[in-house]
Amino acid sequence: MKPMKLIFILTAVLGLSACQSKVEYGDATEVETVNENFGSTDLQAISAKMVDSMLTFPPVVAMTQNDRPIIFVDKIKNKTSEHIDTESITDTISNKLLRSGKFRFIDMTRVDAVRKQLDYQNNAGMVDPSTAIKFGRQVGAQYMLYGNLSSIVKQDGSTKDVYYKMTMRLMDLETGLLEWSEEKEIRKSKSKSFLGL
Repeated sequence: MKPMKLIFILTAVLGLSACQSKVEYGDATEVETVNENFGSTDLQAISAKMVDSMLTFPPVVAMTQNDRPIIFVDKIKNKTSEHIDTESITDTISNKLLRSGKFRFIDMTRVDAVRKQLDYQNNAGMVDPSTAIKFGRQVGAQYMLYGNLSSIVKQDGSTKDVYYKMTMRLMDLETGLLEWSEEKEIRKSKSKSFLGL
């Protein structure tokens, strides 16, 4: 085999092996620092802070002592310049609160699907009327949980600073009074090296 052809084959084999990628499972709770954008560690920190605060706030402790209040969660508003899946934050907080055994939730994201199913049961003529769920029997929410995620981004040369603030509130729907409120702040900085990495 000619030396030039051998070098070409070796280069091709090495090139292919260098292009192969490797996928590994990681710890979902491990601190993630790929970049300065909002990430999984931020979501977990915010969710833990909000749930711990709400469950230990004295008026909330009193209202859940002998009852499981019914809550609906309004969509968290994303006031940052990033595309952030705020529904994921809402889901994590809702799940943690539901699993605490202190609250019950109404899922407002499924109202249209429920309405269609009730309409089918009551009006399609295909469901035994004695087993059809009647309209107007659902329980109303007593409280609304809602919030905002905002950010301030500053950049000076090779340094970028991102400040996130999550605010959540619990409102009594009958009185309009706020029963609980909390904020969680996160600051992240990124400096580029002289090589631009």
